[in-house]
Parts: sequence; structure tokens; C-alpha cells
Amino acid sequence: MGDKPSYLKVFFLCGILLTVMFTGCIEKNQKSENAEKSSMPEVQMDQPSILPDWKDGEYHDYPATKQMLNDFYMDYPDLVNVFSIGKSVLNRDIWCIRITNEKNNNDKYSCLIDGCIHGNEWEAGETCLYLAEYLLINFGNNETVTNILNTSNVYIVPLFNPDGRQADERWNENGIDLNRNFDVHFGRLRSNNFPLGKLFGFIKVPMIKHPLRKNNVLGQVSTNCGRHPFSEPETKAIRDLAESLDSKDFSFYVNCHTAMHFFGSIIEVSYKPEYKATKNEIAVLDTVLDWVDETTEYGIFYPDQFSITGMGVANHWVFKEFRIPSFVFEILSPDYDPMYGHGKHDHLVHWMKTTLPVLMYLLVNIKALHDWETPDIEPCLPEGIPPSPL
Repeated sequence: MGDKPSYLKVFFLCGILLTVMFTGCIEKNQKSENAEKSSMPEVQMDQPSILPDWKDGEYHDYPATKQMLNDFYMDYPDLVNVFSIGKSVLNRDIWCIRITNEKNNNDKYSCLIDGCIHGNEWEAGETCLYLAEYLLINFGNNETVTNILNTSNVYIVPLFNPDGRQADERWNENGIDLNRNFDVHFGRLRSNNFPLGKLFGFIKVPMIKHPLRKNNVLGQVSTNCGRHPFSEPETKAIRDLAESLDSKDFSFYVNCHTAMHFFGSIIEVSYKPEYKATKNEIAVLDTVLDWVDETTEYGIFYPDQFSITGMGVANHWVFKEFRIPSFVFEILSPDYDPMYGHGKHDHLVHWMKTTLPVLMYLLVNIKALHDWETPDIEPCLPEGIPPSPL
């Protein structure tokens, strides 16, 4: 009987020891799991990009564009800067939005995209706003867009010609075709331009009709290109903005229009030797045009095919001055053609979706374009982009 308490003591001590050991294992395992969790980086999955929630028929005139840009600034203060680059003939501000991650101070490439240089080409301006909203709503969730805004300054001028947009006219308030007012082969009669400006300083002569002349690509008219290059406040404003980007790794330029349904480059047979593209530059531009032709519903257009269209136009001047890839983007279909009148405007959302692949392709390849290297990065696009043709 005297040994029984000893056995009980041993049994009791073993129980305590096992409990402590078991408890310790649990705590050790819990600590190990917690340590493993805390050491693992938080990985944010790349979210598919989403599209702006636009509705057909909701176009943006000058006041609506100004309000939209202001809303962007209020909603995305770390990504947006909105400023005026100059005044129109009627003293309207020509607004520019710069989109970039302001918190990222690394060196960045810059690009310029503008629209509505012809005031009746509404969708050209809408494309600029659509791209701006697409970049803003996807930053921080979509890796492609986030990388773009971490490495690029995207300058966008939706309404190059605000007076023309309000009047729904091709010309500015002086009756000048702004896309003939740039200093590159300016004012050549054979390019259907005449350097008149305002007659007697107050009479507008936007165009001269030639009813006896056979119709051609430019139509049966000549357009007023102004008395001299950059005679108009609107073209001066874009010129000054482009020149300011020359020291900010200016990488590419897109001048948006309607409605000839193509994407074109700056190559032109009539250029003087110092303006002509090199073989390498042509190869890079051909790569871009081939990608657009194969990926989207837009055709491509080489100005070699019709050289006189390049006289005094914006994208040719940008190439001549800054030696960067410069493009013209003709949105919509020729069925909408408002060249000298008032075209129809419908299927807004569809046309915006058709432009997004082209502009995103340029943006994801901004470094290659800056360096005149092959732009071979494919943009990651939302499902259904590009859409099927109408």
C-alpha cells in the first residue's frame, strides 16, 4: 500500500508532462504558421480592366468636356492635372489633362494625343475622354494600366478646336482649317490649300469650291490654311505644348479625326530629304500599321499613296520637329463623313471601343517608340475588345 502513492505520483507527473509537451506543440505550430503568414508578401491579383460606363448619344460639347475633366481632377487628384494650354479665337480655354502617377517620381516617357482639330469631328474628342477615363478607373487594380501611369506622362487635349466644336464646324472661328496651319510644306496650292486668312481682316473664307474640277480624295474644294504657319491661337497652343514635351522624353503623337476609317503614319514621298523617314523609322511605323490592320477593323493609310494631304498638317509637323512616331487616327466609317458638313453621330460606345486597342498598343510600347525600336508588346485588353464591326 505504501507504493501506490508513488505510482500515482508518477502517473500524475507523466500526464502533466504530456500536457505541457502537447500544448507546446500547438503553440509552436501556431507560431510557425503565423510566422509563415507574416513573412509571405501580400500579392494583389491583377484584375481584368473594366470599361467606362458610357451610353450611346451622350456626347461631350465644350462645357461638358470641361466638367468631365474637372471631375477627373476631383476624383483622382494623385493621377490628374488639368490646365489650359492657351485660348481659342473666342477666348475659350484649350484644356489639357495630364495623367500619371504623381507619387512615382521616376523618369517617365511622355506622349500627346489630341482630338477635334476639326470641330465637326466629335468622336475624335470623345476618344480622348474615353481613354482618359479608362486609364483612371483601372489604375491600381489592373497591372497594365498601372504600369503605364507609373512610367508615362499621358497628355491629352480633347478639344483642339473648342470654337469649332461648339459651332459644329470644321474650321476655327477665323474660318481656318487648323490641320493645314502647321509649318510643314505650308500653303501649297496643289495641296488644296490657300494662305488667305480673313479677307480684309474680318471676312471669313473657309473654302473655295471648284464645281468644274473632277472630284478627288480631298473633294472639290480648297481650304483656307491661314496667312502663315501658326497664325491661329489654337495651333500656337499645341505647338507650345509639344515643344515643352521635347525635354520630357516625348515619345509619340496621335492626332484624332473622323471619319475615313484608317490609321496612318507620316511617311511622305514629297518630303525634302531632311524630313524623310529612315529605313529603321519606316520599319517601326510599318510594324505599328500592320498591327492595327491585323488586330482592329481600321485600315491603314500610307501618305505615299497620296502625298499632298500632308501639307501643313499636325502629325507631319510633329515628326519633322521632334523626330518621333506621329500618327493620324481617322475614327468611324466614311458613311459618317462630315468633312465639309455635318456628319451623323451614333453608336458612340461601339466607336470608342474600336479606338481603345490602338491607343493602348501605343501606350504599352511607349519606350520602344521613343527609341525607334520594334513595338512588340501586346496590350492586355478587356473581353470583347476590339468589338466586332458594325
